[in-house]
Amino acid sequence: MQVLKPFIEFTREYYMTKDFIPLHEPRFRGNEKTYLLDTIDSTFVSSVGAYVDRFEEQMQNITKAQKAVAVVNGTAALQVALRLAGVQKGDEVITQALTFVATANAIAYNNATPIFLDVDLDTMGLSPKAVGQFLEEYGELRDDGCYNKTTGNRIAACLPMHTFGFPVHLDELLTICNKRNIPVVEDAAESLGSYYKGQHTGTLGLMGAFSFNGNKIVTSGGGGAIVSNNENLGDKAKYLTTTAKKPHPYEFYHDELGYNYRMPNLNAALACAQLEMLEQYLEEKRDLAEKYKQLFSPEKVKFRDELENTKANYWLMAVELENKKERNLFLEHTNKAGVMTRPIWQLMYRLPMYKDCQRDTQKNAEFLEERIVNIPSSVSK
Repeated sequence: MQVLKPFIEFTREYYMTKDFIPLHEPRFRGNEKTYLLDTIDSTFVSSVGAYVDRFEEQMQNITKAQKAVAVVNGTAALQVALRLAGVQKGDEVITQALTFVATANAIAYNNATPIFLDVDLDTMGLSPKAVGQFLEEYGELRDDGCYNKTTGNRIAACLPMHTFGFPVHLDELLTICNKRNIPVVEDAAESLGSYYKGQHTGTLGLMGAFSFNGNKIVTSGGGGAIVSNNENLGDKAKYLTTTAKKPHPYEFYHDELGYNYRMPNLNAALACAQLEMLEQYLEEKRDLAEKYKQLFSPEKVKFRDELENTKANYWLMAVELENKKERNLFLEHTNKAGVMTRPIWQLMYRLPMYKDCQRDTQKNAEFLEERIVNIPSSVSK
């Protein structure tokens, strides 16, 4: 494969190292140490503190959402968002099999079951066409919602994931789901800084969930956020993630099952400093993406690019190889050379806990599973 040597040489030159090059590592160039020391000096290191409030304000400003709620990780954000969307025990949730396991797990944590539908080749995210076809064949609209004719269970939500920061076709998906009274919750874990037709991902559906894990575009070590343009839902999210404790000067009273999911002030301090750098990191990532496009353009290797009317954050950049054999060759040689590359996730229905879930043909998902490889995507040092 002719592109292997130039690719390895380019990454070493770009990251200015002969050592191992990871897929995506955090950079700490701003006020991280200052804010962390300030948190320690304040003694407010747990889930109450000024930086938690500041983080939520920053997320509202960035996404233009009416409400943002800080939580411990992206999975917790998804779990609570789905519950607030109305997902209950025995329900089903439409989602994609081509995703990180947290998407499916968040459904299962609500005692619901995933329905895995195909993705679009261009977005690598949930396909409105696949959702529409499934609902035409199996969906039955009743007074209290849409039901699955095969199982008799209610289809309580639709959970698309913006794969690697590339927005799905949201307008079409929302139109299809709204006709059947199925709320859309966006798994925006990977898409901070991504936009669909000028609107930030996570804010077009009923609720959105973001992740600030150590490998994300900006990180709080561990952390997540729920966003919504429904302030009542946002307030309820904050309440549930604070153990559903009723406000009182000193008494402890909890009136429903809640979660101890609030983001600690220490993590929020790190997140605040990182969010201050977001625009710069996004610009640097776009510059790296342009360089990769030039590098791969002459080869039989397709660099995955953003679509018209979208703006991707290029969190994890990806190439599409000709076939599985070429993919494996690329993975073997790059990792052997100390340049980390990674295949896309194994499809969820290949995992033992989700093998019996209802799904469609997964033609596009299986095509991408055999060809997509992530390449180093960190901003420069």
